[in-house]
Amino acid sequence: MPKKKPVIELYSYGIYAPWDRESKQIPKLLQITTDIPVEPEIEFGYVLKIKKAKGSSITFIMNHPPFRDDEGNVSPPFEGSEFVNSNDWSFFLGDTVWPPYEDKAGIWELITFLDGEEIARKTFKLYSSEND
Repeated sequence: MPKKKPVIELYSYGIYAPWDRESKQIPKLLQITTDIPVEPEIEFGYVLKIKKAKGSSITFIMNHPPFRDDEGNVSPPFEGSEFVNSNDWSFFLGDTVWPPYEDKAGIWELITFLDGEEIARKTFKLYSSEND
């Protein structure tokens, strides 16, 4: 019997309440937007709802403006993976800004893949409210 095709929905995107990374709960959406102010405690990203994909692998990449790590090197894109452990699964991909804030401003592109196939892509513009 052929495997059922996964059902994927970009459920929400924008600014979220601070996320407890240890929790299984998805953060609460505060505002739908792709324009994100660079301010302390701002969490941004998107939520995917994925059905009929148990056992699949999610990989992601977050392309960000060039900023330097603690050693002074330009930080590479953030990459990671997750295992889809149920047939009705929610996935949050996002980040928060941190000091120094000014180097986080710019274009952030978040991309998610399911078993190697792109399933979501969203571009966010992070801006410094001091430059408005």
